[in-house]
Amino acid sequence: MDLARFHEHASRIKAGLRTVFLGQEDVIEQLLATIFAGGHVLLEGVPGLGKTLLAKTLARLVEAEFQRIQFTPDLMPADIVGTEVFQMASQSFQLRKGPIFTTILLADEINRAPPKTQAALLEVMEERSVSLGSETHRLPPLFTVLATQNPVESEGTYPLPEAQVDRFMTKILLRYPSDEVELAILEAYHQGRDLHQAAARELKPITTPDEMLAARRDLLGIQVAPEVLRYLNQIVRTTRTSPRIQVGASPRAGVHLLLMSKAMAAMDGREYVAPDDVKAAAPAVLRHRLILTPEAQVAADTPDLVLGRALADVEVPR
Repeated sequence: MDLARFHEHASRIKAGLRTVFLGQEDVIEQLLATIFAGGHVLLEGVPGLGKTLLAKTLARLVEAEFQRIQFTPDLMPADIVGTEVFQMASQSFQLRKGPIFTTILLADEINRAPPKTQAALLEVMEERSVSLGSETHRLPPLFTVLATQNPVESEGTYPLPEAQVDRFMTKILLRYPSDEVELAILEAYHQGRDLHQAAARELKPITTPDEMLAARRDLLGIQVAPEVLRYLNQIVRTTRTSPRIQVGASPRAGVHLLLMSKAMAAMDGREYVAPDDVKAAAPAVLRHRLILTPEAQVAADTPDLVLGRALADVEVPR
């Protein structure tokens, strides 16, 4: 693999994201690593932090087709995947595709839809295909779901089923920007620069879905030493024995952690995974898969806090 090309490719995309999505470098890094690793992303943060802007900007830079679905309690599965409509003139069924037929899908406030509608995404996220009637329709190879949810508002929401949560490779937390970054955002709007409009009009595509898929294939060349692989596996298994965790991470979580670690190593220009890559990727990959014990919840523990203690208990290879 050409590590210099991969690093330069990732750097150009990150630079493009930074022009309209100010601050939160870790969010940009984790999002891009997830895309390279072939996963779906769950973005969590209060309204107004730029989740939609981030998704639109990424699609623009990659020159990928983009669709947004605003999830609501009355949304039905057919509203997402589409349906077959009988045409009287031709006496045949005609497929009416839903917004799921795209490359990058923004599932906005996904936890507002009822479980039946959320379940419609399961096959799509796992197989990247849609079954309608007797036919299966393939989606683009780069098909990616970027789902958002609000962590502080629970009225009128439906918690995501564990089976669907596990389909997301990462859960990325968006927090309030720093004082300097928020001031820069205000200054941009004061000067008449709407960042949402900038993402649509000013930014030019700097890569293509085919180039992203080629970069994804390059990850096969990233090496993982046996001791680092054991370290990664031990982190996953530790979540199943922690006294503060009721349900730990699945083997799928271990696979996702491995792919994310490889992506982060390649983005850093290295042909091997270091323990620091695993440790840096672990919170985003594991936090949404852990169910804490009632005692931990009463003590106001968070998955990140419990995961941090678990990581401290695993010996780092030298």
